[in-house]
Amino acid sequence: MSVVINTNSSAIAASNNLASSNAMLQRSLNRLSSGSAITQPSDDAGGLAVSMKLSATIKRTAAVNTNIQNAQSFLQTQDGALGAVSKVLDRMSELKVLSEDVTKNSADKANYNTEFQQLQKQLSALADETFNGVSLFTGAGTNLAVATTESGDGSVNVKQHDLEGTLGTDLLDGGVSLGHANITIDSIKSAIESVATLRAENGASSNRLTFASDMLTVNKANLEAANSRIIDVDVAEESTQLAKYNVLVQAGSSMLQQANSSTQVALKLLG
Repeated sequence: MSVVINTNSSAIAASNNLASSNAMLQRSLNRLSSGSAITQPSDDAGGLAVSMKLSATIKRTAAVNTNIQNAQSFLQTQDGALGAVSKVLDRMSELKVLSEDVTKNSADKANYNTEFQQLQKQLSALADETFNGVSLFTGAGTNLAVATTESGDGSVNVKQHDLEGTLGTDLLDGGVSLGHANITIDSIKSAIESVATLRAENGASSNRLTFASDMLTVNKANLEAANSRIIDVDVAEESTQLAKYNVLVQAGSSMLQQANSSTQVALKLLG
């Protein structure tokens, strides 16, 4: 092998190897410090693209689940109002029976009617209840579509029941008095049965939303696991790589020093 001064091939090779090892060491350090296997797009361009799509899907899934929970709260509030309506109707039916007592005089019956009219006002107030500004009950009995998938393909209809139509105008504020012919035990019983049906429909919608929420929770967990396999660093494996490149950097530094000093042989020849 010839001895030259201007070009030190060994030092150049050692320098290149050191630079490569140092770059890999820095990458391992970045991965371990960030916890991410992809610290820059060049690490895994395809994987990064897939991870971004999965991350967006995960966020949409979580948002849909939040909307479902809010819809559940709407249904719970609605059922609470229907439960109150049922209690009011129970009392109305009791007042009707008491008012038909032959031992009661006109003053007694007037007192019963006073309470009955107050209960009519309460039923009207319950029919006007809202949840965050959204009516619990509407005259048209409209449906609120609640999405059950992040893609928006499926939905559950949460119904804004027509409570006023179910009860009838006679039982509401401004209706007829307790002694009117339209106010009978059968008419109040019919209203109670109708409210019971509304509560059953409410419960059915709530159950379906619960199952939809459970499915979204499972889907979100699976999506997060899939995304983790792409984006998260395996600490055990990367720690091994870190130790490897750390040794290579130290060895490369030492060998570069040796290569740089090897040209001193030429000075001895010149002496």
